[in-house]
Amino acid sequence: MMPLRAQRFPQQGPEPGSPEECHLQDTCALCHLPRAPCPDPRGLFSPIVSPIAGTILPGGSMVVNSCRSAAEQLCNFICDCSNCSDENQCGYLRGSAVLGTPFTCDFEEGDCGWQDVSTSAYRWVRGRASLATWGTGPHSDHTVGTDLGWFMVTVSPPAKTMATAWLRSPVMREAAATCEIRAWYHLSGSGLNQTEWPLLRLAMAYRDEVVGLWQSPERGGEGWHQLVAYPGRIAERFQLIFSLTQPPTCTAELVLDDIIFRNCGLQEPGQQVCGAEESRCSRGFCLAQHRFCDGTDDCGDGSDEDATWCKSFTLCSFEQNLCSWEVEVGQPAWERNTSLNLGTAYGIPTRDHSNNSRAGFFLHVGNTSATGASSPARLSSPTFQATNSCSLVLYCHLHGSATSSLSISYVTNSTKHLVRERTGDLGSCWVRERVDFNTTESFKVLIEGVTGSMGTVAIDDLILSPGCVQEQEKPLTTLLNQAGAGPCAAEEVACDSGGCIATELACDFAETCADGSDEKHCGATTFEAGAGGWHDVSVGQLRWGLQRATEPADTILIGAFLALQAGEGQMVAAARARTPLLGPSGPACAMEMSYCIHSSPQGFLTISIVDHTTGTTHLAWHMQGHGSRAGGRVHVPLGERTRPFQVELLGLVDLQDSASAAIDNVTFVQCHIDMVPPGATGMASGAWAGRTAMGRRGPWPPCPQRRIMLPWGLPGDCHLVPSSGTGPWCRSPRARAEHASSPRTPAWGEPGEWGRGAEEKGHLGDPFAFGVPYPHCLTTITSLRPALSCNFERGMCGWYQDQSSDFKWVRGTGQGQGSDHTTGSGYFMAADPTAPWSRGQRAQLVTYRQEPIATPHCLSFWYRLAGPQIGTLNLKLQLEGAEETVLWTRRGTQGSVWHRGWATLPATGRRQYRVAFEALRDGFLGDMALDDLALTAGPCGAELSCSFEADACGLAASGQRTWLRQSNGTGTTAGPPADHTTGTATGHYMVVSTGRDSLSAGHAAALTSQPYQPSAPAQCLAFWYQLSARTPGFLGVFVEQSGVRRKVMGISTMEGDAWHRGHVTVWPDGDWQAIFEAVGAGGNHGYIALDDLHVSDGACPEPVSCDFERDMCGWSSPSDPRLHSFAWGWKSGVPLAKYPSPEQDHTLGTRNGHYVHFDTSVLGPGGTTAQLESQHLPAAADSCLQFWYHMDIPEHLSCGELRVMLHSVAGQRTVWTVVGHQSQGWRGGVVPVQSPSEFQIIFEVTTRRWPMEGTVALDDIVYSAGRGCHSSQEVPVEEKSSGSFVAEVVLGLLAVITLVLVGAGGWYWLKRRGLVSRTPAESNTPQGFDNITFRDDKVIISPVPKEGDEN
Repeated sequence: MMPLRAQRFPQQGPEPGSPEECHLQDTCALCHLPRAPCPDPRGLFSPIVSPIAGTILPGGSMVVNSCRSAAEQLCNFICDCSNCSDENQCGYLRGSAVLGTPFTCDFEEGDCGWQDVSTSAYRWVRGRASLATWGTGPHSDHTVGTDLGWFMVTVSPPAKTMATAWLRSPVMREAAATCEIRAWYHLSGSGLNQTEWPLLRLAMAYRDEVVGLWQSPERGGEGWHQLVAYPGRIAERFQLIFSLTQPPTCTAELVLDDIIFRNCGLQEPGQQVCGAEESRCSRGFCLAQHRFCDGTDDCGDGSDEDATWCKSFTLCSFEQNLCSWEVEVGQPAWERNTSLNLGTAYGIPTRDHSNNSRAGFFLHVGNTSATGASSPARLSSPTFQATNSCSLVLYCHLHGSATSSLSISYVTNSTKHLVRERTGDLGSCWVRERVDFNTTESFKVLIEGVTGSMGTVAIDDLILSPGCVQEQEKPLTTLLNQAGAGPCAAEEVACDSGGCIATELACDFAETCADGSDEKHCGATTFEAGAGGWHDVSVGQLRWGLQRATEPADTILIGAFLALQAGEGQMVAAARARTPLLGPSGPACAMEMSYCIHSSPQGFLTISIVDHTTGTTHLAWHMQGHGSRAGGRVHVPLGERTRPFQVELLGLVDLQDSASAAIDNVTFVQCHIDMVPPGATGMASGAWAGRTAMGRRGPWPPCPQRRIMLPWGLPGDCHLVPSSGTGPWCRSPRARAEHASSPRTPAWGEPGEWGRGAEEKGHLGDPFAFGVPYPHCLTTITSLRPALSCNFERGMCGWYQDQSSDFKWVRGTGQGQGSDHTTGSGYFMAADPTAPWSRGQRAQLVTYRQEPIATPHCLSFWYRLAGPQIGTLNLKLQLEGAEETVLWTRRGTQGSVWHRGWATLPATGRRQYRVAFEALRDGFLGDMALDDLALTAGPCGAELSCSFEADACGLAASGQRTWLRQSNGTGTTAGPPADHTTGTATGHYMVVSTGRDSLSAGHAAALTSQPYQPSAPAQCLAFWYQLSARTPGFLGVFVEQSGVRRKVMGISTMEGDAWHRGHVTVWPDGDWQAIFEAVGAGGNHGYIALDDLHVSDGACPEPVSCDFERDMCGWSSPSDPRLHSFAWGWKSGVPLAKYPSPEQDHTLGTRNGHYVHFDTSVLGPGGTTAQLESQHLPAAADSCLQFWYHMDIPEHLSCGELRVMLHSVAGQRTVWTVVGHQSQGWRGGVVPVQSPSEFQIIFEVTTRRWPMEGTVALDDIVYSAGRGCHSSQEVPVEEKSSGSFVAEVVLGLLAVITLVLVGAGGWYWLKRRGLVSRTPAESNTPQGFDNITFRDDKVIISPVPKEGDEN
């Protein structure tokens, strides 16, 4: 393996811009100006032909930050300055601080010199994602994985025209043959299901032409995709161009991020001591001898390809003809052609290898659609003499199909001997391949190419070593006759036992051929008899190959295995091997294998899943080297996949450092599409069949006609695996069944019992036998029901993790965010959007397919949504043959506490169904959790919390033209511009039009809840409402108990377009219902809207006042995208590593008490404030706000403050502040409140700079309306922290002495300055506002209705 090329990264040295580092010469030396362009006094940048319009551009983008570097040393992927400042603004920066990779552009610090050169309004701009538009574009960048990261993004073109956006790099100097370019792109938007898709291309402009390096496939799913391109050896200046072409009416949006250049710099000159099989380049370093005269400039100066050295080698570049090679006539056949003639279709080579030019010639396999992929194109050499020193180097191009192949053989006496075979998609690049021939007879070289659907196979630069000597006499070696067409059609494969099956039935985890041969070469193997279907698709100096252990003591694996070996490719890249196309697979599908790795931390093994349906690759397993030998058996979940997909094995070690890596004993388990794993089934059911067994003696009692239950599965200890085309079957001979009062042991294929072997296959619907007392009775299993009820203590029951995203649910015991709900120390499921390298949009926890249900069922669960910026949790129903529907949803923080949720699963008729919990990554700071799922018969009761985001929560509207559930973005009725839950136009609410055309004056429209069950002596019904500004009509709120309906609230006017909170206390003596009645007023366009209904135990508190023990009493954080939706949290004093906060509340003074809190460490570039706002309050002439706060911010980071503000239509004023400080326990705050208009109270944490670390907490907020602070019975005072008592005792005497000495002087000083007894940093000057009227919404219902009350 060629050693990695040195990159000379910056070392510690003189400061940038210092006299020791920078000095002005003829070239630019502006180290201290990171964004300043360098002048070009000598005209060193020659003009470059534009790929955009065919015009001459000025010398490209200018480079900055060069120190003591000649112009030709700028942007050459080598750090010539000690601080690498000569490699900035080159299309890359010297490194990415986030990714930790050199020569990278992550767009976090700017555009890296990339320039939009589009010729229309369709263009590239630097931008970042927005949570406000989540779902309509990229949800995050790729570098950071949040909405704070930057990328390049296209701006949509005109709707009816095709347009192309162009993005061009600065001028780069040259690139080594090992150069690799990687980047990530994200495609989203409308029009992606059309016939024509947006096309992304990466091209290279050099010399006088533009050469394609890579283009996106014709189809691909939304999400992040990686592109890999290899420009090859470039010895002159060049530029890179990204282009995106949009078809008409397509408004897709493409994002480009994380452009990384690897191994692009030439190896630095230096004298090395060469080994026995190495030779020295002119630059002084060593190179393997077999890489001399191979058609690639590995030395960087051409010395390894010197004509004098290489004159004895025979090269055929196909530029003029086929040389001495012969093409066998027929179809398919090798054809000589150029990229210019073949066009730009996906899979076609974009250039030849000899000249790196579109006009260069190569051989490729022609169209195989007529003959099918089973017929190879054949190319043969002249006859060569017997030899042991003949070698062939060629460059191959296999791209566009996973089934294309290229084989190199030699033929002696009409016998073919395979030497090397390449199968699969190697990417859009030319890959070096080298083979040796060692034979005692004359021979010919045979090169065969087979193309798969949409793929291309091409070869170029065939180089024969001097040991390949042609026969001078008449050749005697003849090729095998081309075999006729195979027995199977183009889209079929042959069974070993004869016959053909459809290609999609091979490797589908179910035996279709009679002998099972269609599943024999699909990746499951011990490698003793071959590769088992694995094929190497490496392009670099490492490859995967079969190997046998020679020293068992040195390896964990024994026998034959697949191991990393030295490869023949020219790139420095990880070795890759893939399975054939697999699938479809079931939800429980997994791959198990043994592995061994002995490597430094730079080495690794990974398993990825290449999904050809979506065009994505997902990492499934990763093992890093640790310096010592490691290995074992690993279980790698693959999950449910549609066909086709492939499992990809990647490995990277340094073989020169005696490192190694290998795998063995690969198996696929539970992969059949209908597979339900053991432990997932909650019960199976069947009926006694009443058959009499044959071959048994003696009278037997009649079989009872009754139903049996198998609560541990089918049978209870069985493992269901696929059978040939008939579904699941069972190998276990034992199962449990319940019969009468004692369990029995049924036998399924017990030896000798029924003449069936222990390995006999059985299926759903097959009988199995019971032992005494009814050994002759058989039962037929009719159904399986995977368990939905689960507390996750022993596993995941009937639920599984969807593996199609890198954002996942994880079963664990805490992860720092809190305990489980079941026991307080057990397991639960959690989804964390901040987990490393979570880039997916959603994580789904899905059930296995469920049998149809004839009646509604209730699924209850406990959930937790915590964190300052957490996203959405959905519960979805996936009904067979129908679009999925949302049954339940919550968005945003609900506090670090468990809440109960439930949803009714409707009857599904005869259709199977699934249920899925979906965590959306539309928030990036926090966590979600699930626990204690329970499925019960019958519909759920009234929902205690309803945001109307999923449905109407069972609230029933009466009459026509009445209450409707809608959002402002899709609704047809006039209503609020945004809902209360999400604060966006896409959020839902209930609304009724009160205009005369919809609801005549005096007519009523009622909205009635389902019955609420009494769970406490008093219950609080809270809701948010909004009335239109003009003639909205009248909103009446009623409570109905025992058939008696009583009016408890009436609202007819409201100022502004804000949501207001209403609440009533109910004293139930049985089930009760809430009724919201809207009465028309005869206006033109009035409306009344409702949102966020919530029923809780206990009487309703006074408005704004809250001890946070039960809930947040209407306090909430505004969902303002400008504030990045940072929310205050709600939790108890139990310490959580993820959410630092006080260890006791103020109300109870214990860990069990609750409060609201905010972690200031999240403040920064994403937002510098976090607000907690109250409901709207009426005008206040002399009111008082009292509260307790807790601050724990290190002194050196106390750049922030806590503020109290009053907000109204007149503006926002600060009435109290305290500067951040170290913890001093809970402290009291008192703020006089005066406002002549309706207003809100806002607590705000803000910072002027970051980082700011620490926490702020609030508790026991009391708002006294109409009573000034002077009349308060209990004014908060400063409270010591619980740990200060011992210190007070120790310092008590000193405190007394100090007070005596300074008492008089201190009192006099305070009196002179007019200070009151408050925290020194506090200020509470009241501010006033303009007048706005307000209606008090609080009503308390008496427990017993009286006669004569209004019904």
